[in-house]
Amino acid sequence: MTQKNVRTSAFDQDFFNELALMAEKNSYIKPELFAKYNAKRGLRNSDGTGVLVGITEIGDVHAYIMDEGEKIPLDGRLYYRGIEINDLVTGFQEEKRHGFDEVCYLLLFGKLPTAKQLQQFQGLLNESRTLPDGFTEDMILKAPSRNIMNKLARSVLARYSYDDNPEDTSVNNVLRQSIELIAQFPTMAAYGYRARAHFFENKSLYIHNPKKDLSPSENFLRMIRSDKQYSKLEAEILDLAMILHAEHGGGNNSAFTTHVVSSTGTDTYSAIAAAIGSLKGAKHGGANIKVIEMVEDIKAHVSNWDDEKEIEDYLVKIMRKKAFDGDGIIYGIGHAVYTLSDPRTLLLKEKARELSLEKGLGEENRLYNLIEKIAPRVIAEEKKIDKPIAVNVDFYSGFVYKMLNIPFELFTPIFAMARIAGWSAHRIEEIVSGGKVIRPAYKNVMPKSSYIPLNAR
Repeated sequence: MTQKNVRTSAFDQDFFNELALMAEKNSYIKPELFAKYNAKRGLRNSDGTGVLVGITEIGDVHAYIMDEGEKIPLDGRLYYRGIEINDLVTGFQEEKRHGFDEVCYLLLFGKLPTAKQLQQFQGLLNESRTLPDGFTEDMILKAPSRNIMNKLARSVLARYSYDDNPEDTSVNNVLRQSIELIAQFPTMAAYGYRARAHFFENKSLYIHNPKKDLSPSENFLRMIRSDKQYSKLEAEILDLAMILHAEHGGGNNSAFTTHVVSSTGTDTYSAIAAAIGSLKGAKHGGANIKVIEMVEDIKAHVSNWDDEKEIEDYLVKIMRKKAFDGDGIIYGIGHAVYTLSDPRTLLLKEKARELSLEKGLGEENRLYNLIEKIAPRVIAEEKKIDKPIAVNVDFYSGFVYKMLNIPFELFTPIFAMARIAGWSAHRIEEIVSGGKVIRPAYKNVMPKSSYIPLNAR
């Protein structure tokens, strides 16, 4: 690793850098020790599969089968409460309506609602979309943040102070809190962005109240735009994106974080804020921003976007840490679970194509398609691996949001606006069925030593 100088005005810079180098050196664990002690690094088995640590009925990711110890790749499937995501999306699209509220109901309660139940549930959400009195001024506008995910986490923690019964972990109370947070996440994110744009970019400040007769995607687009205008296609595609991001099984990092923190008996706001912190990371929910930045870099350095060889050569440079951010990662390519394909990608890719034609960005869409085609081969050759590499949903979601004219600062918050549904379902499941504090074991490999008096060191 290369140490970077950090602004530490209160410290002696040379001494601080020395401390930073020492902290890094004395925190390094040799990789071979993980194999020696059979430690499941990243809670992964040696074949890359996740270590089984829990049971869930909420979401399921099916991407391969094990046959006599061998992983057999399959086209990916994603299930919400046993219903395949393709069936859900097809149902909503054929009935020409938005489906995110219905997905929230399904994840929370385990079954699809009747028309009456859906209407009643939407009524609960609509009554909760507006933030508490004084919250916007005191918790958002008076403390703006450059990063909307941090602002979202702070807003969730602040909701504790506006709750008359914040500590009660009964299912009734947690469900009430969950419904309120599901309803309010778009409002918190939109207002957090408007505060950022005003205080850090000197843009006009405008705050639009959410409307009760609009879907979450419609309300969000309305609240982030000065003219409140959005097209029917824009709202439909954002609704689809939220449906696809609402849940991904208990093993994804942020859902697992929800289980871990909830297992301690803490309050809802602390558990959900922790999940937001997990999702913020570039290796989790923040990956779509990195994809956009990477493709912009490719556009700037590849002269012919139709030249597969030129694209391939530049992707090799990225893998070899000689281009883009120097991390050696082609973002959006590869997934911890999916092997042959990510079903979410297939659904969003088609909408990206439709939207690119409407927006006159067909050439850029073809570039994305070519990167999708070439990158798995480059990764396989550079890492010398022989296994399928699927393009994940982050590869196209950022491109879709860009075409929707959504600021990139909101890309990951949109993920959170969707995933709060899954987090809430997992929190309730942990409260009802968990029982024990989640506490994995760590092997200490530090050699024993004796105390040395200060004057002898």
